[in-house]
Amino acid sequence: MFNDIGPLELVTIVVLAVLVFGPDKLPKVIQDVMRTVRKIREFSESAKADIRSELGPEFKDFEFEDLNPKTFIRKQLDNDELGLKEIRNGFDLKKEMAEVTDAVHSRDTDAAVSASAASAISSGSAASSADGRIDMTKKPEEPAKDDRPPYDADAT
Repeated sequence: MFNDIGPLELVTIVVLAVLVFGPDKLPKVIQDVMRTVRKIREFSESAKADIRSELGPEFKDFEFEDLNPKTFIRKQLDNDELGLKEIRNGFDLKKEMAEVTDAVHSRDTDAAVSASAASAISSGSAASSADGRIDMTKKPEEPAKDDRPPYDADAT
C-alpha cells in the first residue's frame, strides 16, 4: 500500500503524529485508523465478490487489475497468438545501427564502395557495393550557376 514511502518520510510522519496527537492519544488514533482501513478492505473485497458473482462463471478468472490499461496492453502483447514475439525478436535495433555505422565508417577504407559511390553520385542513383551495403556518402547535386532554385510553396 505504501511502497513508495522511504525511511526518512516514515520517521517524519511518526514525529508529526506524536506532535499533533500526543503520546497518550497516539495508540487510540492508530487503532481507529487501522479499523477504518480494515473496513474499507472488507467493503472492497465484498464488492469485488459481488461483481464476480454477477458476471457469471465465464468471468471466474477475471482480475480487476486487468482494467488498468498498462496491464491490459502488457498482457495482450505477451500473448503468443499474435506472433509479436517473433517480430520483436526479429527486430534488433542495435544490430541495424551497427550495420549502418560500419557502412559509414568503411567509406574511407573500402575502395570499391568509393568507386561505386562516385559513379552513383554522378548518375544520381543509390549506390550499393558487392556485399549489399548502401553508401551513405551521397552528396546532393549542386545546381548550375544559371539555374534558379526550385520554387517551394510551403517555404513561403
